[in-house]
Amino acid sequence: MNDVFDRSPCLADLLPGPLLEQVCGHMAALLEADTALLDPAGRVVWGTPAANAERSPLVLELEPIGHLAAPVAGSRLQAAAALLRDILLARHRLLMASRLHVESIAADYADLLEQHAALQASEARYKELSAELEQRVAAQVKLLDERQRQLYQAENLASLGRLAAGVAHEINNPIGFVRSNLSSFAIYLQKFAALKERLNDAAAAWQALEIDYLLKDGADLVTESIGGIDRVARIVGDLKGFSNVDRAEEEVVDLNENLRQVVSVLQGQLPAGVSIDAEYGQLPRLLCLPGHLNQVFVNIVRNGVQAIGDSNRPGVITIRTQAVDGGIEVSVGDSGVGMTPEQRERAFDPFFTTRDVGKGTGLGLTVARDIVQAHGGRLAIDSRFGFGTTVTLFLPA
Repeated sequence: MNDVFDRSPCLADLLPGPLLEQVCGHMAALLEADTALLDPAGRVVWGTPAANAERSPLVLELEPIGHLAAPVAGSRLQAAAALLRDILLARHRLLMASRLHVESIAADYADLLEQHAALQASEARYKELSAELEQRVAAQVKLLDERQRQLYQAENLASLGRLAAGVAHEINNPIGFVRSNLSSFAIYLQKFAALKERLNDAAAAWQALEIDYLLKDGADLVTESIGGIDRVARIVGDLKGFSNVDRAEEEVVDLNENLRQVVSVLQGQLPAGVSIDAEYGQLPRLLCLPGHLNQVFVNIVRNGVQAIGDSNRPGVITIRTQAVDGGIEVSVGDSGVGMTPEQRERAFDPFFTTRDVGKGTGLGLTVARDIVQAHGGRLAIDSRFGFGTTVTLFLPA
């Protein structure tokens, strides 16, 4: 339509199709003669011009756009031409108004499209910001969870260290003087035995009092007592080593020795029907936080003990260490109840536990994983429901 009005309007533009027939028909009835409508070049647009027809120009915007032809007097023809010109002018104004209206609507529509595009871009940006905010909130929540677990772990280790230090101090003192006394008593028994040779006339009394038996049995008692004291001393040493008391925060250690300390500490706490089978391979030295790794081993072994207890049958905790490419691998397995696939998927979730309410914090494996990852390692679980669980950890050497 815009192309049409970039030029001067013609009769075909102003009187299209049926309207041409209607208007020109009325003009012929008004003039009561053969009437024709011609274009500026004299070509017939409508009707059949008579041989003696006169023409009256139809001027629009200072230029004739056609002629009205009819064999009638000049005044009547001019009046009819003026009427037709007014009709054409009205049509021209109507079309111009329509054009302006369409252009206005098109401009408004273009503005609406632009605003819609801007709104879509804004909405996309808001969605992006919302997603970014959700990710940041999730990251902060995760960080807070990790900090909470680290605080829990630090408090655990600090409490255990204070307990071990107190126990070690309290036990070491009596152990020292008891062992010293028993050693002295052993010397006294030896001297008492030598007295027999110097009491020739008291042999019958010696025999009657069963002094030989007392000397032999007394020596055995002293030997067993000294062995028991040495065993207590070893336990105290293992407890001190396990809790990392009096040791640097970071140290190069033999991981097998750490595991032996853990086994020694936990051995006396095992319920009936549960045993530990440990096999230690040749390992390279490891730079680590020994107390933290001890906490990892304690958590895993305790989980295994609880799993065997839940199975209501005797079981074994198996511990294996070996050197692998790039580091050390430690596996701790149990013959307990095992885990379902759903439980295995959530095993490292904070506060998730298969234990009854009040019997587990749900942080044992979570803390263990965090400690292992802090050492640059990884922790994996292989479990079959009803057959047991194996936890394998890798630490780079």
